[in-house]
Amino acid sequence: MKKSINISVAGKMGFHEGLKIIKDAGFEAVELNLRSPLNIDSTEDEVKRVRDEVLASGLEIASLLGGWYMLVSGRPDVRKEAEEELVKGLKICKNLGTDSLLVVPGAIRPFPGEEDPVSYDTAYERSLESIKRAIPVAEEQGVCICIENVWNKFLLSPVEMKRFIEEINSEYARVYFDVGNVLLTGFPEMWIRILGTMIKRIHLKDFKTSVGNAGGVCCLLEGDVNWPGVAEALKETGYDSYLTAEYGPYKYHPETIIYHLSLSMDKIMGRR
Repeated sequence: MKKSINISVAGKMGFHEGLKIIKDAGFEAVELNLRSPLNIDSTEDEVKRVRDEVLASGLEIASLLGGWYMLVSGRPDVRKEAEEELVKGLKICKNLGTDSLLVVPGAIRPFPGEEDPVSYDTAYERSLESIKRAIPVAEEQGVCICIENVWNKFLLSPVEMKRFIEEINSEYARVYFDVGNVLLTGFPEMWIRILGTMIKRIHLKDFKTSVGNAGGVCCLLEGDVNWPGVAEALKETGYDSYLTAEYGPYKYHPETIIYHLSLSMDKIMGRR
């Protein structure tokens, strides 16, 4: 497995300096975002310049965090725009040289301009249909649509997530598993064993369940994640790709948390 980190952790440090510190701290790869330094309308040349700068720093590009796509909205025009953005994200991944786009297909909640939350079954059907429509582009670009488990009141169990991926029925639809995000409702080691080879990428964060909200997110090894259990489950399922710490952005002294995360990940990975 390779040690990676999301570029957001560098905060206002600047992209170039952030890459240098991430490399100096012992990371092997970085996850980029469709917010900064890229955006959904970045040109091919702009994307390749970012790619070249990352590679020149000695880092690999683990994945692209595309983020939330409004695939479950009740408005057809909004869903269409979200599908177009998903396709753009896949093409940006291709030009970056990564085969993984992180996608959150939506949430069970009211959207701007909509009074009522989307019903669970409708959200399931809409997101499934939209992702299936994007699969031919994913296959053409050689990039996986990686569905992440987040606090969106949707795809709440590993069994349901597995079914969702199976129904898409393509090797270019996989899971971006976030270890810390499941702690309120489940056990990450169980998710890993149930999803198995459906997991394409992994986010690492820790969480204190006693807090019970976003304030419970904490540094690795300081929360309630059963890290030995997670490591054993990864070993059993043969996962051997990137582990990406997802923290930040940090306004003051981000180098401190970058080094802290690097050392913590070494411990989790059995390197120390």
